[in-house]
Amino acid sequence: MGLASAFAIVSLPAAHAAPSGTAVIAEVYGGGGNSGATLVRDFVELGNAGSAAYDLSGHSVQYLPGSPSASSQWQVTALSGALAPGGRFLVAEGAGTGGTTALPNPDATGSIAMSATSGTIALVSGTTALTCKTAADCAADSRIVDLVGYGSAVVREGSGPAAGASNTASVARGSGLSDTDDNAGDFGAQAPSPVNSAGETPGSGDGDGDGDGDGGDPSTPGTVRVHDIQGTTRLSPLDGRTVTRVPGVVTGVRTSGSKGYWIQDPEADADPRTSEGVFVYTGSADPAVTVGDSVLVSGKVSEYYPSSTSQSVTEITTPTVTVLSGGNPLPAPVTLDPASVPNAYAPTADGGSIDALALEPAVYAQDFYESAEGMRVTFADARVVGATTAYDELWVTVKPDESPSARGGTLYSSYDQPNTGRLKVMSLDTAAAFPAANVGDVLSGTTTGPLDYSTYGGYNVQATQLGTRVDKKLKREVTRRAKGGELAVATYNVENLDALDEQGKFDRLAEGVAVNLSSPDIVALEEIQDDNGAVNDGTVTSEATLKRFTDAIRAAGGPRYQWRYIAPANNQDGGEPGGNIRQVFLFNPKRVSFTDRPGGDATTATGVVKTRKGARLTASPGRIDPANSAWGSSRKPLVGEFVFHGETVFVIANHFASKGGDQPLHGRYQPPARSSETQRQAQAVAVNTFVKSLLAADKKAKAVVLGDLNDFEFSPTVAALTAGKVLKPLISTLPAAQRYTYVYDGNAQTLDHILTSPAVTRFDYDVVHINAEFADQASDHDPQIVRIDVHGCR
Repeated sequence: MGLASAFAIVSLPAAHAAPSGTAVIAEVYGGGGNSGATLVRDFVELGNAGSAAYDLSGHSVQYLPGSPSASSQWQVTALSGALAPGGRFLVAEGAGTGGTTALPNPDATGSIAMSATSGTIALVSGTTALTCKTAADCAADSRIVDLVGYGSAVVREGSGPAAGASNTASVARGSGLSDTDDNAGDFGAQAPSPVNSAGETPGSGDGDGDGDGDGGDPSTPGTVRVHDIQGTTRLSPLDGRTVTRVPGVVTGVRTSGSKGYWIQDPEADADPRTSEGVFVYTGSADPAVTVGDSVLVSGKVSEYYPSSTSQSVTEITTPTVTVLSGGNPLPAPVTLDPASVPNAYAPTADGGSIDALALEPAVYAQDFYESAEGMRVTFADARVVGATTAYDELWVTVKPDESPSARGGTLYSSYDQPNTGRLKVMSLDTAAAFPAANVGDVLSGTTTGPLDYSTYGGYNVQATQLGTRVDKKLKREVTRRAKGGELAVATYNVENLDALDEQGKFDRLAEGVAVNLSSPDIVALEEIQDDNGAVNDGTVTSEATLKRFTDAIRAAGGPRYQWRYIAPANNQDGGEPGGNIRQVFLFNPKRVSFTDRPGGDATTATGVVKTRKGARLTASPGRIDPANSAWGSSRKPLVGEFVFHGETVFVIANHFASKGGDQPLHGRYQPPARSSETQRQAQAVAVNTFVKSLLAADKKAKAVVLGDLNDFEFSPTVAALTAGKVLKPLISTLPAAQRYTYVYDGNAQTLDHILTSPAVTRFDYDVVHINAEFADQASDHDPQIVRIDVHGCR
């Protein structure tokens, strides 16, 4: 990167077909770490015979076996930086178990295990793997800047491959880096002589990036500090480099999962963008340090991406450590509170990566957290906004007044503001019991520990000191029982219920229906699996599951429900493979009757017929337009015709496509793409069209559309569902602080909905909070209910 600023940058040649007087492959060695070798790893050295620097950004070095088979693939090492005029650029590749001498500090690092005796190396304008496997095909590929085949390589330039490569010999271009596009003539065998861009050779540089050589005092810090590693963006300027004797104090040790420890330099620089902490990754090995140790750490700097869309974690990998002393005081932690955490969430890159953007920790919360990545942080008396999970983690907010819900959570009510005070908390003390906290509880006192990042939720505190849970006595709600003239209709996602589940799950869910929902007349269930659950054997019936569930409801004091559903075609409705989740109607035959009309099945659409008595369905139960591509690998809506006190009511149960595939709020792409919305919007249009057909047949038709829509009340999905004002979203009738049915990453949000047609004018609607806010959950969704005065709606 420094070279790029020091020289003018011009483009690399377009192909290797013409001899180059500029960028070329100068030396190739594949014997590193092998028997008899002195050097511990393979390398490729590039050279520049020209008078101007060459930009290597977006380029790569690629390797193909000398005699490629049909399954052989080019292996790729990406490059960055620039190749100075007259200079060299060293690419370190795979290491062996032998050898005694390290390469000088490499300019780029890969892990390709090159053959010592036969192979092909290409310098490529691009990082996509080549596909050519013959000399002629490769000669025609304009991306190849230079190519060297050695030993018996099939892919080579000119009359033959370069000869003489072995465990102890490289093939190197002659003086002046002359290129005639004849590997046999341009290269000769010699003792390996790697040179990096700084002009260092083995012995003159120790491969650590600090230039202090192998002769440095092992108890003296090198010249690289943690803030040099972290830099002023999300990516380390030393990514891929080896660093030596980086000083720090151990602030936390993780002995499970991704093992390692955090170090922090107590001597901070003056730049608020550069973190003073970093994670040292030890792989499967238990860390050989304890909190309070003063250490010097050597290893390779790496940016670890927990997922393809997440931000990265800057790490030191393959570490060696020298413990200088123990029991040292820890650096003072960074305080997380409303004064320190900005209100703006993340910078924008128009949907692209924010990796390379300079951090603005005073402006954006995600930048602030990144500027403290790996450092000790602390907060006090924080409200719990996401209940303890089975993985011993919970969510808090360090901003007590930010978007409060009615019961102690934090509301998510806009794409533009995902709430900046939310943080996940885990404990590094595996011996202590993790508190079982509910939303609204408080972690009293101080919580302190290193700030980490995970694909699951983003920034999190790895607590070495955990506050004490204060129980705020959150209660599960019980809704009122419907009056005699009210039709009570509820929706409940029961989270993959099947006949193989423990009886305890059936009992908890049944209590929710019989007691907390006060035995509705109709219950639309989502995520009823087939009778043998996720056993992928073609079973699609749910009779045993529903028998156990309705028996449990009866035992809990509820009515003897009957049920109706349409069995899906095997593995066509998404969810767990073999699980065949579907929507189901439960109904109390003593209060409401179901109008059965044959003809409904997994692939046949129900329609609407206009009669003298109003609209009726052609099949009940039935499915809405199941052949529509909007329902691909997703649940098809279930439609039923009910009669209550002589009034026909149409109920449409839904479970729209999941949010799988959306980029996370905390990810590196900002603003995040919500790709899953496309299918849900198409599903909403299909349901909206069906409701319009009902209203065209009878403008006074009473319709209830409900279920898990997997989208927010402010989403384009709900806008498409309500288009033309054919449906009213009842969540919007509640006070803002009560508009949520689900809690995800500490955000209380609405995924489940009940909507009604214009003829439904007198109703009482309630979200019944019994699950989402509690550590002890029967499901991850809260049910909801509407009580309709069917006669008053005329």
